[in-house]
Amino acid sequence: MKKSHLLALATSMLVSTTASANYHSTHEYEVTVTNITKSISFTPVMVAAHKKKVDLFELGEPASGAIEATAEGGDTSKIAAMFTGASDEVLTAAGPVMALLRAGESSSVTFTSSLHAPKFSIASMLLPTNDAFVAKESIKLPRGVKEKTVYVRAYDAGTEENDESCLNIPGPTCNGSAFSAQAETDEGFVYIHNGIHGVGDLEASKYTWNNPVMKVTIKRVNNQ
Repeated sequence: MKKSHLLALATSMLVSTTASANYHSTHEYEVTVTNITKSISFTPVMVAAHKKKVDLFELGEPASGAIEATAEGGDTSKIAAMFTGASDEVLTAAGPVMALLRAGESSSVTFTSSLHAPKFSIASMLLPTNDAFVAKESIKLPRGVKEKTVYVRAYDAGTEENDESCLNIPGPTCNGSAFSAQAETDEGFVYIHNGIHGVGDLEASKYTWNNPVMKVTIKRVNNQ
Protein backbone atom coordinates (compact mmCIF):
# COMPACT_ATOMS: atom_id res chain seq x y z
CA MET A 1 0.00 0.00 0.00
CA LYS A 2 1.38 3.39 -0.97
CA LYS A 3 2.18 5.82 1.84
CA SER A 4 2.41 9.58 1.55
CA HIS A 5 1.98 12.58 3.80
CA LEU A 6 -1.07 14.80 3.68
CA LEU A 7 1.16 17.85 3.81
CA ALA A 8 3.02 16.69 0.72
CA LEU A 9 -0.21 16.16 -1.18
CA ALA A 10 -1.24 19.82 -1.03
CA THR A 11 0.58 22.21 -3.37
CA SER A 12 -0.74 25.32 -1.71
CA MET A 13 0.12 26.82 1.65
CA LEU A 14 -1.25 24.99 4.64
CA VAL A 15 -3.37 26.91 7.09
CA SER A 16 -2.70 26.14 10.73
CA THR A 17 -4.33 27.51 13.86
CA THR A 18 -2.20 26.23 16.72
CA ALA A 19 -3.12 25.41 20.26
CA SER A 20 -2.99 28.17 22.82
CA ALA A 21 0.22 28.50 24.78
CA ASN A 22 -1.88 28.70 27.92
CA TYR A 23 -2.47 24.96 27.74
CA HIS A 24 0.69 23.20 28.89
CA SER A 25 -0.60 19.64 28.74
CA THR A 26 -0.77 18.50 25.13
CA HIS A 27 -0.66 15.28 23.14
CA GLU A 28 0.67 14.59 19.68
CA TYR A 29 -1.59 12.53 17.42
CA GLU A 30 -1.04 10.83 14.09
CA VAL A 31 -4.04 10.49 11.80
CA THR A 32 -3.79 8.08 8.88
CA VAL A 33 -6.41 8.28 6.14
CA THR A 34 -6.79 5.30 3.79
CA ASN A 35 -8.80 5.36 0.58
CA ILE A 36 -10.62 2.00 0.53
CA THR A 37 -12.42 2.47 -2.81
CA LYS A 38 -11.48 0.80 -6.09
CA SER A 39 -11.14 3.85 -8.36
CA ILE A 40 -12.38 6.96 -6.54
CA SER A 41 -9.97 9.66 -5.33
CA PHE A 42 -10.19 12.14 -2.45
CA THR A 43 -9.31 15.81 -2.73
CA PRO A 44 -6.88 17.11 -0.03
CA VAL A 45 -8.31 16.08 3.30
CA MET A 46 -9.02 18.66 6.00
CA VAL A 47 -8.35 17.52 9.56
CA ALA A 48 -9.14 19.49 12.71
CA ALA A 49 -8.67 18.99 16.43
CA HIS A 50 -11.13 21.14 18.31
CA LYS A 51 -12.74 21.86 21.66
CA LYS A 52 -16.42 22.35 20.89
CA LYS A 53 -18.74 19.90 19.16
CA VAL A 54 -19.51 20.89 15.57
CA ASP A 55 -22.29 19.80 13.23
CA LEU A 56 -21.03 19.82 9.64
CA PHE A 57 -24.23 18.43 8.15
CA GLU A 58 -27.45 16.63 8.98
CA LEU A 59 -28.96 13.82 6.92
CA GLY A 60 -32.24 14.83 5.31
CA GLU A 61 -31.51 18.55 5.65
CA PRO A 62 -30.13 21.04 3.07
CA ALA A 63 -26.34 21.23 2.88
CA SER A 64 -24.61 24.31 4.22
CA GLY A 65 -22.52 26.51 1.97
CA ALA A 66 -19.41 24.99 3.52
CA ILE A 67 -20.51 21.44 2.64
CA GLU A 68 -21.54 22.54 -0.86
CA ALA A 69 -18.09 24.05 -1.49
CA THR A 70 -16.44 20.84 -0.31
CA ALA A 71 -18.76 18.45 -2.16
CA GLU A 72 -18.71 20.24 -5.52
CA GLY A 73 -15.21 21.71 -5.64
CA GLY A 74 -13.08 20.09 -2.94
CA ASP A 75 -12.73 23.46 -1.20
CA THR A 76 -12.64 22.83 2.55
CA SER A 77 -11.66 26.39 3.53
CA LYS A 78 -15.19 27.28 4.67
CA ILE A 79 -15.30 24.24 6.94
CA ALA A 80 -11.83 25.09 8.25
CA ALA A 81 -13.07 28.57 9.12
CA MET A 82 -15.55 27.03 11.57
CA PHE A 83 -12.64 26.08 13.85
CA THR A 84 -11.40 29.35 15.27
CA GLY A 85 -11.06 28.69 18.99
CA ALA A 86 -7.79 29.17 20.85
CA SER A 87 -7.43 25.43 21.38
CA ASP A 88 -8.26 24.41 17.79
CA GLU A 89 -5.71 23.14 15.32
CA VAL A 90 -6.60 22.88 11.62
CA LEU A 91 -4.59 21.50 8.73
CA THR A 92 -6.08 21.99 5.30
CA ALA A 93 -5.14 22.97 1.76
CA ALA A 94 -6.20 26.52 0.92
CA GLY A 95 -8.70 26.14 -1.90
CA PRO A 96 -9.76 23.35 -4.27
CA VAL A 97 -6.32 21.87 -5.01
CA MET A 98 -6.42 18.74 -7.13
CA ALA A 99 -3.67 16.83 -5.37
CA LEU A 100 -5.44 13.56 -4.85
CA LEU A 101 -5.41 10.64 -2.45
CA ARG A 102 -6.03 7.85 -4.91
CA ALA A 103 -7.60 4.43 -4.44
CA GLY A 104 -5.55 2.20 -2.16
CA GLU A 105 -3.33 5.01 -0.89
CA SER A 106 -2.81 6.10 2.70
CA SER A 107 -1.70 9.47 4.00
CA SER A 108 -0.71 10.56 7.49
CA VAL A 109 -0.61 13.88 9.28
CA THR A 110 0.59 14.67 12.80
CA PHE A 111 -0.89 17.40 14.94
CA THR A 112 -0.74 18.56 18.54
CA SER A 113 -3.91 18.80 20.60
CA SER A 114 -4.34 20.22 24.08
CA LEU A 115 -6.51 18.50 26.62
CA HIS A 116 -9.02 21.26 25.91
CA ALA A 117 -9.43 20.08 22.28
CA PRO A 118 -10.47 16.43 22.64
CA LYS A 119 -12.45 16.17 19.39
CA PHE A 120 -11.46 15.54 15.80
CA SER A 121 -13.21 16.17 12.45
CA ILE A 122 -12.38 15.40 8.82
CA ALA A 123 -13.75 16.36 5.38
CA SER A 124 -13.00 15.85 1.67
CA MET A 125 -14.61 15.51 -1.79
CA LEU A 126 -14.82 12.32 -3.86
CA LEU A 127 -13.69 12.46 -7.50
CA PRO A 128 -14.98 11.96 -10.09
CA THR A 129 -18.45 12.82 -8.75
CA ASN A 130 -20.86 15.74 -9.03
CA ASP A 131 -21.26 16.46 -5.32
CA ALA A 132 -20.13 13.50 -3.22
CA PHE A 133 -18.24 14.20 -0.03
CA VAL A 134 -16.87 12.40 2.97
CA ALA A 135 -17.04 13.91 6.44
CA LYS A 136 -16.91 12.81 10.05
CA GLU A 137 -17.44 15.26 12.85
CA SER A 138 -16.54 15.52 16.54
CA ILE A 139 -14.82 12.13 16.88
CA LYS A 140 -13.43 11.67 20.37
CA LEU A 141 -9.64 11.49 20.30
CA PRO A 142 -8.31 8.27 21.87
CA ARG A 143 -6.94 8.24 25.38
CA GLY A 144 -3.75 6.45 26.24
CA VAL A 145 -1.83 4.53 23.60
CA LYS A 146 -4.77 2.64 22.14
CA GLU A 147 -5.55 3.35 18.47
CA LYS A 148 -9.00 4.31 17.27
CA THR A 149 -10.22 3.28 13.81
CA VAL A 150 -13.25 4.88 12.19
CA TYR A 151 -14.83 3.98 8.84
CA VAL A 152 -16.50 6.86 7.00
CA ARG A 153 -19.33 6.78 4.46
CA ALA A 154 -19.73 8.88 1.33
CA TYR A 155 -22.59 11.38 1.30
CA ASP A 156 -24.37 13.30 -1.43
CA ALA A 157 -24.71 17.02 -0.73
CA GLY A 158 -27.88 17.22 -2.84
CA THR A 159 -26.71 20.53 -4.34
CA GLU A 160 -26.08 19.29 -7.88
CA GLU A 161 -27.80 16.77 -10.12
CA ASN A 162 -25.92 13.49 -10.43
CA ASP A 163 -25.75 13.63 -14.21
CA GLU A 164 -22.23 12.09 -14.12
CA SER A 165 -21.31 14.42 -16.98
CA CYS A 166 -17.67 15.45 -17.18
CA LEU A 167 -18.83 18.98 -17.98
CA ASN A 168 -19.94 19.27 -14.35
CA ILE A 169 -17.17 17.34 -12.59
CA PRO A 170 -13.79 18.90 -11.68
CA GLY A 171 -10.46 17.15 -11.33
CA PRO A 172 -8.06 15.36 -13.64
CA THR A 173 -10.49 12.65 -14.81
CA CYS A 174 -13.06 15.09 -16.21
CA ASN A 175 -11.61 18.64 -16.01
CA GLY A 176 -15.11 20.06 -15.81
CA SER A 177 -16.71 22.85 -13.81
CA ALA A 178 -16.55 22.61 -10.03
CA PHE A 179 -19.84 24.39 -9.42
CA SER A 180 -23.17 24.56 -11.18
CA ALA A 181 -26.29 26.66 -10.71
CA GLN A 182 -29.10 25.33 -8.54
CA ALA A 183 -31.66 23.33 -10.53
CA GLU A 184 -35.01 21.68 -9.85
CA THR A 185 -33.36 18.31 -10.42
CA ASP A 186 -31.06 18.81 -7.42
CA GLU A 187 -32.17 16.68 -4.49
CA GLY A 188 -31.93 19.58 -2.07
CA PHE A 189 -30.86 17.59 1.00
CA VAL A 190 -27.94 15.51 2.24
CA TYR A 191 -28.25 11.74 1.98
CA ILE A 192 -26.04 8.65 1.91
CA HIS A 193 -24.56 8.48 -1.58
CA ASN A 194 -25.57 5.44 -3.63
CA GLY A 195 -22.62 5.43 -6.00
CA ILE A 196 -22.04 5.89 -9.71
CA HIS A 197 -24.74 4.54 -12.05
CA GLY A 198 -23.19 5.03 -15.50
CA VAL A 199 -25.81 7.53 -16.72
CA GLY A 200 -23.24 9.97 -18.10
CA ASP A 201 -19.52 9.83 -18.86
CA LEU A 202 -18.52 7.60 -15.94
CA GLU A 203 -18.50 3.81 -16.05
CA ALA A 204 -20.36 2.36 -13.09
CA SER A 205 -18.28 -0.83 -13.17
CA LYS A 206 -15.12 1.25 -12.71
CA TYR A 207 -16.11 4.10 -10.44
CA THR A 208 -18.97 2.99 -8.21
CA TRP A 209 -18.41 1.98 -4.58
CA ASN A 210 -20.01 0.40 -1.58
CA ASN A 211 -19.91 2.34 1.68
CA PRO A 212 -17.75 2.97 3.64
CA VAL A 213 -15.11 4.64 1.46
CA MET A 214 -12.51 5.88 3.94
CA LYS A 215 -10.63 4.33 6.85
CA VAL A 216 -9.32 6.74 9.50
CA THR A 217 -6.87 5.57 12.16
CA ILE A 218 -6.00 7.89 15.04
CA LYS A 219 -3.27 7.21 17.59
CA ARG A 220 -1.43 9.19 20.20
CA VAL A 221 2.28 9.17 19.52
CA ASN A 222 3.72 11.53 22.12
CA ASN A 223 2.96 13.43 25.31
CA GLN A 224 4.27 16.94 25.87
